[in-house]
Order: sequence, then structure tokens, then C-alpha cells
Amino acid sequence: MDYVRTSLVLKAMADPNRMKIIDLLSSGSLCGCDVLEHFDFTQPTLSHHMKALEKAGIVSVTKKSQWHYYTLREDFVKDFMGSMTKLLSNDGQNDMNKEIVIK
Repeated sequence: MDYVRTSLVLKAMADPNRMKIIDLLSSGSLCGCDVLEHFDFTQPTLSHHMKALEKAGIVSVTKKSQWHYYTLREDFVKDFMGSMTKLLSNDGQNDMNKEIVIK
């Protein structure tokens, strides 16, 4: 398991607004203006949150004309679910016997 990568993803997800954004995007791609309707903050604040989620590899962005469309990355969902299953399971496949180096 890549503990550093998983930690970065969890840090990005730790904000309640970002968790809500991820929840909204789990239903499909949305325009930033549609995401913004669910919050009581400004477009620059939304942009800040989306940039953090994009940097962590959680969402992808597509620009169409003046609009930004955000999508939950399928590879992120698959990798994250696998990491959490591995982290929280007791299947004898953990990294206890490996040297763990965190930079």
C-alpha cells in the first residue's frame, strides 16, 4: 500500500465541503455552477476546493466553453476502495513485515 499517496487523498477528502462535492459527483459529472448551488460559498472558494480534489487525483475537469465540468475519477474510486479494504481488513495480507518508509 502506498501510505503517502493514501494519506494525501485522505487529507484532501477531510474537509466536509469536499466530502459533499465527492458525494454529489458520485452521481455523475456536474458543471461547477451546478455544484455551487449546493453550497453557501463563492465561486472562488469552490475553485479552491476543486483544485485540491483535482491535485489529489480525485476529480478530473473538462472545460467546455466558459464552463468547467467535474467528474469523479473512476480509477480513484477503484484504487481508494481497494486501499481502504486492504487497510481495514484482517486478511493476513498486510504490510506488517515490510519496512515502511514515509518521506
